[in-house]
Amino acid sequence: MGHVSIPQFQQISIVGADAEKFLQGQLTCDVTKLGLNYQAAAICNLKGRIEFGIWIKKQAEQHFDVVISADCTDSLLAHLKKFGAFSKFDTSAPIFIYPCVLADEPTFSHDDTHNTEQDTQSWMQCSIATGNYWIVAATQGEFQPQELRLHQRGGMDYDKGCYLGQEVIARIYFKSAPKAFLHYVQGEDVLPSAGDKLDKIQVVNAIATDHDFEALVVARPEHLADSALTTLDLPAALQADVARAK
Repeated sequence: MGHVSIPQFQQISIVGADAEKFLQGQLTCDVTKLGLNYQAAAICNLKGRIEFGIWIKKQAEQHFDVVISADCTDSLLAHLKKFGAFSKFDTSAPIFIYPCVLADEPTFSHDDTHNTEQDTQSWMQCSIATGNYWIVAATQGEFQPQELRLHQRGGMDYDKGCYLGQEVIARIYFKSAPKAFLHYVQGEDVLPSAGDKLDKIQVVNAIATDHDFEALVVARPEHLADSALTTLDLPAALQADVARAK
C-alpha cells in the first residue's frame, strides 16, 4: 500500500514500409483496422500476459502512433529494437503526451494546456469508471488480456493470425475462460498501488476519492463478494461474460 503517483504517458511513432506487418505480428488487435482514434491494445509475452498496455492509432499510411505509460517506454523501445531488427521501420524518440477527458471519453492530447494535475485526475477517474485500465511497470506481465476485458473494448482479434502470446490467449478463449477478471470497485481503506494484492484481489489501478478510493481490480466474483469492497457498474459492454459466446 502507498501513495499512488500521478501517471505520465509518452508517445512514440513507428513509421516505415514494414510498420503495419511488424505490428500485426506483435499486437493483440487487428492493425489493418486501425483508424485515427486511439484503440486500446496490448503486446503480450509468450505466456499470454500483457507486457505492454498501449493505445494505438494509424496516423497515416505506414505511420502508427503508440501511447504508453512513461515508466514502460524504455522497455518497449528495447522490445521493438529486438523484435524489429530485420523489419523496415523507424521508431521516433518518445515525447510526452497528456491524459485528458474529451467528449466524456478518456484520451490523450499534445496540447500543453492539458498538462495539469486536474486533467490527469479527471482522466484517471473517467478511465477507472469506464474500464480504461493502464499498465505500469509494476503490473507488466501480471494480467492476461481477457482478464482485463480487452476483447470487449475492441483491443483483441481472434481471427487475425499469429502474434506474441497468441497460442496461450486463444487456448483460454476457445477452451476455458478466466476465473478472475476486471471489476470496478469502491473501497474504504488505505489507497492501494497498482499491482497490490488485497487478499486474493489484485489492483490494476486506483484513485483517491471522497469514499476513500475507487479502483479497477482483477478478482473472482466470489472473492469480491467476500471482501469489504463495493462493486460498481462498468459500462454495459464490459458487463458481459468474459467467456466466449457459445
